[in-house]
Amino acid sequence: MKTICVIGLGYIGLPTATVLADSGHQVIGVDTNEDAVELINQGKIHITEPYLAEKVAAAVRDGRLRAQNVPAVADAYILAVPTPFTGGKKADLSYVKSAAKSLLPYLRKGSLVILESTVPPRTTCDVLVPILAQSGLKVGTDVMVAFCPERVLPGNILQELVTNSRVVGGINETSAAAAKELYATFVQGEIFATDATTAEMTKLMENTYRDVNIALANEFALIAEYAGVNIWEAIRFANNHPRVNIHQPGPGVGGHCIAVDPWFIVEKAGGRSELIEKARQINDGMPHYVVENIKKLVAGVAKPKVALLGLTYKPNVDDCRESPSLVIASLLEQAGFNVAAYDPYVKEKGVSSLSEALYEADLAVLLVNHDDFNFLSPEKIGPLMRQKLIYDTRNALRHSEWEAAGFQVFVLGQGHEPQQDVQSGDGTAYLAR
Repeated sequence: MKTICVIGLGYIGLPTATVLADSGHQVIGVDTNEDAVELINQGKIHITEPYLAEKVAAAVRDGRLRAQNVPAVADAYILAVPTPFTGGKKADLSYVKSAAKSLLPYLRKGSLVILESTVPPRTTCDVLVPILAQSGLKVGTDVMVAFCPERVLPGNILQELVTNSRVVGGINETSAAAAKELYATFVQGEIFATDATTAEMTKLMENTYRDVNIALANEFALIAEYAGVNIWEAIRFANNHPRVNIHQPGPGVGGHCIAVDPWFIVEKAGGRSELIEKARQINDGMPHYVVENIKKLVAGVAKPKVALLGLTYKPNVDDCRESPSLVIASLLEQAGFNVAAYDPYVKEKGVSSLSEALYEADLAVLLVNHDDFNFLSPEKIGPLMRQKLIYDTRNALRHSEWEAAGFQVFVLGQGHEPQQDVQSGDGTAYLAR
């Protein structure tokens, strides 16, 4: 058993601290948010993640996890603090620097410091190491330093922290070995050891890969609307190819990783990231495209009310970081629309109920396909709305049911050019334009 100090008790830090405690370590969680610290010490949580509340309650009750505002002497320190980007699309490393400086009074010979926050390449070596060297200890000999990025999916974090493989990058082989030994106490997946900068780049590449492929799907959707094609059907057919896996289009890309991390590569690329930058521009442009479509759908309606369904960046979580839904809501409000947004996971940012959002709405826009929205019924919604118009940006609704109930249904990526069935010689029906 070791004493582990986890700096940052957010969406990654708190689950990590909990898994470490569950694995037999003594864990000290550190956060500047006094409310979060108080809640955790009561065995409660300030974020939403399945099964986390029960795990935290058990760890606190058994004395394996406690939270406080400052670090303490420990065998290992894990930095899991935010790394947002600035208005100029540069990484804001102020939280990383502050967390590293907070450790200086507590470091001892044999201490291990691991950075988990997603950062631009060379941050561990060029930013973290010089700060830790201010302790007077020899970094790499007295104090081991490594970078090990998280690789988890919100909504399934506790399981993936344990079962996913990890990449551990040390500033030297001794540091990598020390970090690998710690992760081996709870990680069941394979642990790959490398240098810190390679590990940093690996994390950024993983999320950039997804961003670029989502951008391709979104560009396909724009082309499909122009050409009169149903992109969802086309993707389904294309993905039957054994070497093709096209992602799903949507109203934009959000979250703390995919919408942010590609810019960290751009920052260090020296002008060599044209594809990555273009993908970011396409995905960042989708909220604007959705808003333009909304304007067309309610054109001619005096003082239109638009009901937005879903505010988080992905389904079934309470995380709104970089959410395209928030951008869409803001753009509509700036354009003078009456906007009523509802999200079952984020009550403080929208109206209190689905019926309130939909009451006398001229258009309902599905932005996030939460499981709660699977139960949307045209029979129940129809009487609430002023006009029966719905815009499905996720292709998540059973459109035929809504159309049978008198709704006009519009789908992102589905062209509406008039089509005519043409019979081939063998009786097969083809669509002619």
